[in-house]
Amino acid sequence: MAAPERESAFAKINLSLRISGRRPDGYHELRSLAVFAAIGDRIEVHPSAQLTLDLEGRFASSLAGEADNLVLRAARGLRDLCGIGEGARILLEKNLPVASGIGGGSADAAAALRALMRLWRVKPDEAGLMRLAASLGADVPVCLGTAPALMSGIGEKIRRLPRLPEIWLLLANPGVALSTADVFRALAAPPLAAAPAAAHLPDFATLDDLVEWLQGEPNDLERPARALLPLIGEVIGAIAATPGCRLARMSGSGATCFGIYASASEAQSAAAALSAAHPGWWIAAAPAVSGSG
Repeated sequence: MAAPERESAFAKINLSLRISGRRPDGYHELRSLAVFAAIGDRIEVHPSAQLTLDLEGRFASSLAGEADNLVLRAARGLRDLCGIGEGARILLEKNLPVASGIGGGSADAAAALRALMRLWRVKPDEAGLMRLAASLGADVPVCLGTAPALMSGIGEKIRRLPRLPEIWLLLANPGVALSTADVFRALAAPPLAAAPAAAHLPDFATLDDLVEWLQGEPNDLERPARALLPLIGEVIGAIAATPGCRLARMSGSGATCFGIYASASEAQSAAAALSAAHPGWWIAAAPAVSGSG
């Protein structure tokens, strides 16, 4: 029997997130600099005649009631795309909090696609794979790779950065799920006035360059998210107060927030201090992944 295939599903962190407006199709035009933190869920796929999904890990119970997990939808989509009848036993180790603004479900689906392509020995054309990924969710295409990326459109336009300074991230989630749809409704973005100009691809030589650029590129969803869940402001404030934090803000639609640090020691010390002060929060420190693709 073939050996199982394994993939990491890294947390996706939106260092910035600008919303230009609401498109006629109801989606929102965005621009976001996204990186992946070297912490996340795990996917393992085994040969099987049937297509099944098992869940384990700290946050598995949050998905237990789902009628149709995104990972299974990804697997069925890949099978249909490649015209094969094979199955797989998929194991998802859920280590990231659910509905937390760090792309956990999208990263899981993308990791499942990568692992299943190896297990089933299929290689769909790039355009077909990206269409499948986009059909699963706006964040799935960027999660197919792990390199930092500037996202635009509704997230489907992806330009990978040639380099990013080495950074460490502190992630903190207060343990309260926040609905992305509710946050966008609270944003009440106006209709898109005109097609936005092509996003400029930054080239950050130093951490100072990155932080300076980010200060002019906020997360537009932070204000409505904080109105819905004021606790987000407390989390950001707690991170910002830690020694060495260069920038603190919310990721995605929340409620996970992050801090940027120059070194492992600063990020890990901050994580230890926050964990002691807030034992009910989910807290992790990890470097950003340089990645590829």
